[in-house]
Amino acid sequence: MLPWKRVLRPLAALLLTAAAVTVPATTAQAAGAPSSGWNNYSCRPSAAHPRPVVLVHGTLGNSVDNWLGLAPYLKVRGYCVFSLDYGQLEGVPFFHGLGPVEKSAAQLKGFVDKVLAATGAAETDVVGHSQGGMMPRYYLKFLGGAARVNALVGIAPSNHGTDLNGLTRLLPYFPGAADLLSKNTPALADQVTGSAFLAKLNAGGDTVPGVRYTVIATRYDEVVTPWRSQYLTGPNVRNVLLQDLCPLDLSEHVAVGLLDRVVFHEVANALDPGRARPTTCASVFE
Repeated sequence: MLPWKRVLRPLAALLLTAAAVTVPATTAQAAGAPSSGWNNYSCRPSAAHPRPVVLVHGTLGNSVDNWLGLAPYLKVRGYCVFSLDYGQLEGVPFFHGLGPVEKSAAQLKGFVDKVLAATGAAETDVVGHSQGGMMPRYYLKFLGGAARVNALVGIAPSNHGTDLNGLTRLLPYFPGAADLLSKNTPALADQVTGSAFLAKLNAGGDTVPGVRYTVIATRYDEVVTPWRSQYLTGPNVRNVLLQDLCPLDLSEHVAVGLLDRVVFHEVANALDPGRARPTTCASVFE
């Protein structure tokens, strides 16, 4: 990679963040914490947005930090928004999404049932970042989630695993390394390209009937690689490359989930395609 690109990527993310301070004050006020509006179980979905939105954090994330940008963005636009912690390991606080993905999907199932019972909605929409965009597919495919989820939006999802720019190919050369990874951080092992978990998840097709799928990827992703592996194949799938929406956006894997308002705008479009507006570089100001 050329050195100037290393400089431009974080600079572009910084500019997008700076642009965010120009948004209406109501959005800024909502961005404090869950107490400012999301995970409010007294929220009732409106006619305009009849489905609650469940946000699913990524590996090493949690229900608050991963969503300090997107949760208020959606809440101020009239959505009932909820987020969960999943994949906790004993003795590891704050950094979640490390347990076996199958068990995390069961946690998501319980959380969705709780949200639907509280809000009275028949279905939910799910938005996830990284592992959080892939793991719900197990819930949809094997745990009955297709009957409870209208749409799944994956932001840089690990749908077909990652080779970490080729680093995972070195595991066979270090005896015991793969077993150590699987024992101590099962979710990381599950997300390595070619894992038994991913083979099961993707066997017979990427999608299930009745669910709309959106994938938002960035060509500068350095975590889920190659970035095209994030895309899904099947009916009711829309794969989006961030740089096709805004060529100036150099956000990488973490930034697209945490602070990129161009991505947030496209997420809102995916949740409400009937009211979708074109996503461009100028979307950072909306």
